Amino acid sequence: MPEFTTSDGLTLHYTDEGAGTPILCLAGLTRNGTDFDYVAPYLDGARLIRLDYRGRGKSGWAKDWSTYSIPVEARDVLELLDELALDEVAILGTSRGGLIAMALAATVPDKLLGVCLNDIGPEIAESGMEDIRDYLGIPPTAKTYEDAVKVRASLLPGFDDVPEERWREEVEKHYVETEEGLGLNYDPSLRDAILEAGAQPIPDLWPLFDALTPLPCCLIRGANSNLLTAETAAEMQARNPDMIYAEVPKRGHVPFLDEAEALDALNEWMMLL
Repeated sequence: MPEFTTSDGLTLHYTDEGAGTPILCLAGLTRNGTDFDYVAPYLDGARLIRLDYRGRGKSGWAKDWSTYSIPVEARDVLELLDELALDEVAILGTSRGGLIAMALAATVPDKLLGVCLNDIGPEIAESGMEDIRDYLGIPPTAKTYEDAVKVRASLLPGFDDVPEERWREEVEKHYVETEEGLGLNYDPSLRDAILEAGAQPIPDLWPLFDALTPLPCCLIRGANSNLLTAETAAEMQARNPDMIYAEVPKRGHVPFLDEAEALDALNEWMMLL
């Protein structure tokens, strides 16, 4: 199992598959590298590297939950690049992963070949954050995978025409089945870190987004997203007219990335790397 040790002594899991342009896939807040299983078969000519953040997936849990922060997770990314002897990489960042990508663009732009943001921008809608706070760090009420499939669509508003098989894949990726019921496959203390961050003044993230301007950039938005509003997406396009943009119908936060609209945008973006 590929893994490396961070500068503060935590063991992080990653995968490294394929050959070609290196694309680092960074998942959402509570999720992990398996998020990209759906899109991976379609990204021909790419070396796909997927990182499980600290406290998520197969990576170790931090003793200090305050290290579940974007600056520390961005440092982990740079240490992974050192581990792989990669001077630069493109980033496909879903939600939290996109925020990390923007932070890296503002601090170490020479490390980036390009950035694709999946349903994230420099302004995050409060309604979406409320939904996240409602479930973050709290074990699901469902006791089995079958039960979780039945309620999954209600937990992810804005998704239509998603087959039951996909929801089954989702619950198996992001919950663990135990004798006591379903559990989380991430450190519940992540909730403490996010609540603490939310108690602080919200920084202006537009300068981080503006740092993407010199790079090949792409934005994919779920048409029903409750985290990235249409207004914010429009402002992002106005600030970066060269940015590739796709809106995925019948999807909320976040698109799975194997939808036709998402794949077209990703392929166009990859041609620029």
